[in-house]
Amino acid sequence: MLPREVTSLRSILRSASDCSDRFLYGAEVKICLSDPLRGSFLGGRLPELSGRSVLIRTHDQLETALAVMELDGVARRLIICPPDLPPKHLSSVVEDAGVDAIVTDAALLEQIEFGNCLKVACSSTMVPTNGVVIDQWPSEWVLLTSGTTGAPKMLIHSLRTLTAAIKSRNEAGPIIWGTFYDMRRYGGLQIFLRTILGNGSLILSSVDEPLGDYLVRLGAHAVTHILGTPSHWRRVLMSPFAHEIAPHYVRLSGEIADQAILDRLRSVYPHAGVTHAFASTEAGVGFEVDDGFEGFPASIVNGRGEVEFQIEDNSLRIRSARAAACYIGAKDLTVADDQGFVDTGDIVELRGERYFFLGRRGGVINVGGLKVHPEEVEAVINRHPEVRMSRVRSRRNPVTGSIVVADVVLKLQRDCSGASARIAEIEQEILNLCRETLARHKIPTAIYFVPNLEVSASGKVIRHYA
Repeated sequence: MLPREVTSLRSILRSASDCSDRFLYGAEVKICLSDPLRGSFLGGRLPELSGRSVLIRTHDQLETALAVMELDGVARRLIICPPDLPPKHLSSVVEDAGVDAIVTDAALLEQIEFGNCLKVACSSTMVPTNGVVIDQWPSEWVLLTSGTTGAPKMLIHSLRTLTAAIKSRNEAGPIIWGTFYDMRRYGGLQIFLRTILGNGSLILSSVDEPLGDYLVRLGAHAVTHILGTPSHWRRVLMSPFAHEIAPHYVRLSGEIADQAILDRLRSVYPHAGVTHAFASTEAGVGFEVDDGFEGFPASIVNGRGEVEFQIEDNSLRIRSARAAACYIGAKDLTVADDQGFVDTGDIVELRGERYFFLGRRGGVINVGGLKVHPEEVEAVINRHPEVRMSRVRSRRNPVTGSIVVADVVLKLQRDCSGASARIAEIEQEILNLCRETLARHKIPTAIYFVPNLEVSASGKVIRHYA
């Protein structure tokens, strides 16, 4: 947990006993965690950025990591730009966040034109510095949400809210972290901060790096702890390089973790503890479930602790010191209500003594006035042993308004002998599973077998309603 007196990442690194054997690994370079204490990755121009509102927009996430380590505690505000931010939204981000300095790659430096903003190049090459820049204040950290429609929302966090959920881990040796998240979003940033506060190293993926190449690198560095969304993990299990890694700890968050993906991960990685967690950019980290089952115990809601939960209109609400402070530039939006609870918009259902996630409030399919949560149907489809992943969506219908259809990725190769007949059998088996489990209006009227499903930069299956 972040000590009270610590105000910046640099302070954390200074107080660490020894960082000489801890690294950030990129695809081609590795950076020792003690390097930001000995030099500059901003060309020695850190004093010019003191007290400024700094937008960090780099091609590769390693450069972003180096920039935030150097700027935290010196810049007044850090705006971390995700890799998939559409250029058309950049000007509104700059204006709403009061950006007066931009840190970016040397190659992009001349392509960014925003008035009188100071522009500073960042690289993975360290420049030795003589002077020591002293922390001046706790920097504000501005993160962008991962919505795919309209301009993204911006949320203000602090180092304290971002690290409030990070606890010391009793590990026998150093931890080697890996993540399929990008550290320029909340999930990936959490792993980066866990690395800084802990005793380990972090292996970052590189821009446009094939999944197989990253898995090989993770294996070469003997990754011990690795995290991603369920969609990330489904893609890993589809990869011929899935057995390049043998982690001790596997975690899923960002999407609903159904029983099928939890069981398959335990099967493929039998020596790993498999957990799933709930977290969001707005609410922070809510809880972690390590009992091997989908959903979460009702006791989490009924209990009292540093994180409190409510269920209102079937929506999960969270109150804790881990939540963002406020939105920037969204005048009609508040992060929490008057009681401090953040409405996550995630719909849950109590069955016995356990809550199960059904889906997002905004993702409901309306079938003749009856509600269907796509994720609930996907969880059933994914139980079939021949299914790798699925996406349930709506299709217009003149009678009911919408009907339910499903796109399904199979393990079976379509060009192998007897594939057509087996695929027809699988379709009927999937429909039978749905009929045994779901109400009639939730059963897909059509199943389309597709070679793959598109996943967003944040690691989630792309849905047209998002």
